[in-house]
Amino acid sequence: MRTRVGIIGAGPAGLLLSHLLHLQGIESVVLEARSRDYVERRQRAGVVEHAVAETLRGAGVGGRMDREGLVHHGIELRFDGRAHHLDFPDLCGREVVIYAQTEIVKDLIARRLADGGKILFESRATAIEDIDAGSPHVRFTDGAAEQVLECDIVVACDGFHGIGRASLPAEVVRTFDKVYPFSWLGILADVPPSCDELIYAHSDRGFALHSMRSEQVSRLYLQVPNGTDTAEWSDERIWDELTARFALADGSWELKRGPITDKSITPMRSFVTEPMRHGSLFLAGDAAHIVPPTGAKGLNLAMHDVMLLAEALTAWDRDGSTTLLDSYSDDALRRVWRAEHFSYRMTTMLHPDPQGGDFERRLQISDLDRIAASRAAATEIAENYTGLPQV
Repeated sequence: MRTRVGIIGAGPAGLLLSHLLHLQGIESVVLEARSRDYVERRQRAGVVEHAVAETLRGAGVGGRMDREGLVHHGIELRFDGRAHHLDFPDLCGREVVIYAQTEIVKDLIARRLADGGKILFESRATAIEDIDAGSPHVRFTDGAAEQVLECDIVVACDGFHGIGRASLPAEVVRTFDKVYPFSWLGILADVPPSCDELIYAHSDRGFALHSMRSEQVSRLYLQVPNGTDTAEWSDERIWDELTARFALADGSWELKRGPITDKSITPMRSFVTEPMRHGSLFLAGDAAHIVPPTGAKGLNLAMHDVMLLAEALTAWDRDGSTTLLDSYSDDALRRVWRAEHFSYRMTTMLHPDPQGGDFERRLQISDLDRIAASRAAATEIAENYTGLPQV
């Protein structure tokens, strides 16, 4: 089998790249280890930055997002028993869309298949070879026999545990890693959201986040110790703890409760691999970097990676120029490190450190107070949250 660009991973990044290349007349094949049903059910992030939403619309795959997604014009910070609203359009002229990554994947798969695109589900990539020779190929198995996908370029969008990053020569790779001393216990609940926009709550009991998937489904998170088992948390205990962490001093807000349909634990870490390209192999998304979810940057960083790659591959295909391909890693990493910094700041500002004390907690309140009191500080958060300034 041969194609121009071989893409490993049918997540939002791999699928968007395949679609953007198709719009430019560039052939690609997407290899995905899981079944279509599994991929379309996988629960992931739900905050879509302004520029990413615009890209989806411009590529003709944003229609359902605009019909069913929830446009949010800000977020609420809660701390010290108080609530402070950040008005994004007022602060930076942009907004975000709440639309689950699961739904983006469904939209992109449907569009790729309607356009005759090649997505090979249940086809696990086992090796990426000859990336230095200018004629790379990907070995994969569909469960029956090993096959080979020959291509000119390989893009690994196969996540943190995929083979993409492991296929880079060890002598050229440098990694940066931080594991935080807490995790998130996340729930999905069949209950209308108790808020119009996301609430980020700091309390001495720990961090809490109120998000949503739709007007009828709420998504909420609690800071918990690493190693927590969801079995330790009954539904009643979860709702009681969320209520306590979101509480306002004047008692003016109430958390709605409902049936919990899903519980999961998300470890918190920051991770970056440099470079994001070697020879004919390019990394995108979680294959190259992970951010803690506090800054809502994981999905959006991955999409920005492939937006850069689509532009670079188009120039290469049209006139043979490798200028943008050669600068891809440096260009992508500038945004990656900005996102890492923002995500680190949001995480350390909002989560009490289990090893910290009153001094560290007072610093967090001071930082939050500054955002509430200073338009410049609030604008910085709004600009980064809705889409990192041009880098």
